Amino acid sequence: MIDLARDDLLGIYYLMGLTRAVEDATREMYHQGQIQGTVYTARGLEATTVGAASALQPGDVLAPQHRDLGALLARGITPREIMAQWLRRVDAPSQGRDGQLHIADMATRWVLPSTGLPGLALPVAAGAALAMKTRGERHVVLAFVGDGGTNTGDFHETMNLAATLDLPLICIIENNGYAARTPTSSQFRIKHLADRAAAYGIPGHVVDGNDALAVYEITQQAAEIARTGRGPSLIEAKTYRMQGHSAADSANYMPPSALDEWRQRDPIELYARRLENLGLLDDALILEYGTRIAQAVQDALAFARNSPAPDPATLTDRLFAPDPVPPTTEDEIITAPRRAVEREGIWN
Repeated sequence: MIDLARDDLLGIYYLMGLTRAVEDATREMYHQGQIQGTVYTARGLEATTVGAASALQPGDVLAPQHRDLGALLARGITPREIMAQWLRRVDAPSQGRDGQLHIADMATRWVLPSTGLPGLALPVAAGAALAMKTRGERHVVLAFVGDGGTNTGDFHETMNLAATLDLPLICIIENNGYAARTPTSSQFRIKHLADRAAAYGIPGHVVDGNDALAVYEITQQAAEIARTGRGPSLIEAKTYRMQGHSAADSANYMPPSALDEWRQRDPIELYARRLENLGLLDDALILEYGTRIAQAVQDALAFARNSPAPDPATLTDRLFAPDPVPPTTEDEIITAPRRAVEREGIWN
């Protein structure tokens, strides 16, 4: 049951629109040669990323992948930080060391670093979930993976470990129709990727990934299961990536009929109509939000362009962690993760 107040419902609408506007500006910058490297965007996935991340509570951890800008924004990463990251400026979360959305902030916004390799962030997410369980916290880890990423060993090993140890992990499969340029019809024999949950003995759910509130609700339910010590869940959000694999991809392999069909189910437009039916959104408010979003993007661009590049003298800064303090007691030597595994009775 949806428990969101009016401002929360409208906040999801704003974040979905902001996600698309930031990505549109990013693609334009890429084609103008302002961004080095590759740009991945997620037009059509806004309901999945924003809806899921909106179900998190303070202290919960997000483990995003390279198309999860909406989730980053929902967790408090700002458009200014996003644009500074793309332009490799000193005011970026990586302080100019990275020009992709490999953004992390475990100090205040509880975001694990993302990676462009499918499924590679999942073992790290499981490690964070193990730490939560070890400390007896009622927090959860929300991790994203693409449909293609579910064919990796990292995915299978993570889900099996999470199930075996009852870790508070929620894994959302963003089934957007393609792994790069390979359609899902050429990747799997099963109808639903969520059916794989049965092999791990955990709940599996299929949700309309273009319905923000449906994604929010099923994520909230999975979070409650995880918070109460009942282990992980696997959620498949069925959606569609309405652009190419990257900004350099023309998407000429996508059937025009499929694109037209999914454009009719644009998640932002679907959500706007739902809010209109609830009496929460009208033309005037849509215009107001559009203006606010455009101003936020322009402000972020100006901020990033005015931010300096990193000082070359700091090139080797932050490469190594400080030397650890040597353990002084037997209890410190036997680490918390080992104690957790011992309690499960599988330490040899």
